[in-house]
Amino acid sequence: MVWNGLPPEFFQWKSDKTAESFSEVIRHVLECERLFHTRILARGPLADYASPWKERPFVSVEAELKFAEPYRKEFLEMIGDFSERDLDDIVIGKEHPRKLGDYLLRTGYHEAVHTGEFLSNLRTLDIDRPYIWD
Repeated sequence: MVWNGLPPEFFQWKSDKTAESFSEVIRHVLECERLFHTRILARGPLADYASPWKERPFVSVEAELKFAEPYRKEFLEMIGDFSERDLDDIVIGKEHPRKLGDYLLRTGYHEAVHTGEFLSNLRTLDIDRPYIWD
């Protein structure tokens, strides 16, 4: 995984003043996966969503992944339960409706964008990057 090679001394590094730090990007990706899951279950936006990460300090990549593991497992199990027809028939959201299949693709796209951002920042800092292009 791309995040595992990040030395702890760079957790708070930002590419500029307005960017998220490495630790914020990691947290953001994990939190968003849970948010995507919850929105799918609700079939749209959530008025009073409370993130399980809200008061949790960032300690390490390993701790973040361990904390996220049960949420990811639930998310993947939910995806596995959908039929091919569900991907077209279930609609997420009302203001900007998306078919479930499209919405699920957007979850992967979101993570991919942040993976590219992460790799670019590792390159900028001349930190060894994992080879992910197999």
